[in-house]
Amino acid sequence: MIRKIFIFILCLAPWFLISLIPFDYNYYNEIILPWFAPPTIFYSIAWTIVYILIAISMVNILDSYRIKEINLSYKLTLFINYLFNQSYTLLFFGLRNNFLGFVSCVGTLISCLFLVSETYNLKEKSSKLLIPYVLLSTFAVILSFTIYVLNL
Repeated sequence: MIRKIFIFILCLAPWFLISLIPFDYNYYNEIILPWFAPPTIFYSIAWTIVYILIAISMVNILDSYRIKEINLSYKLTLFINYLFNQSYTLLFFGLRNNFLGFVSCVGTLISCLFLVSETYNLKEKSSKLLIPYVLLSTFAVILSFTIYVLNL
């Protein structure tokens, strides 16, 4: 049981690394936002839940396979998705670049869809845990595109 908790923490922790870098999160309130933009607290709650579900999905796969047995396409897809996901904060808040933030959201969504597929090939049950990630990423693309257009 302790081993499983340790693996869960190892799978979860990297998703929060970008939050250790100080950014001016007030930028979100300084730009023109669409009517459907949620309050900032929504993001903290929603992404934390999604990251926990991703970590659980990863732990489920690691319970069923040894790391060497997991195909390279899953590992590569997970890594690419991670990079796109983490790049958003740097691009949107760090560089204050709405367009690159939108590109990051699109990359996150596309790689998320591939991640669901790769996860499904390994363990169907684990892929279902990623559905909220797909939904939140889809919303993020719509919101990010709208923010980009409104702030041209």
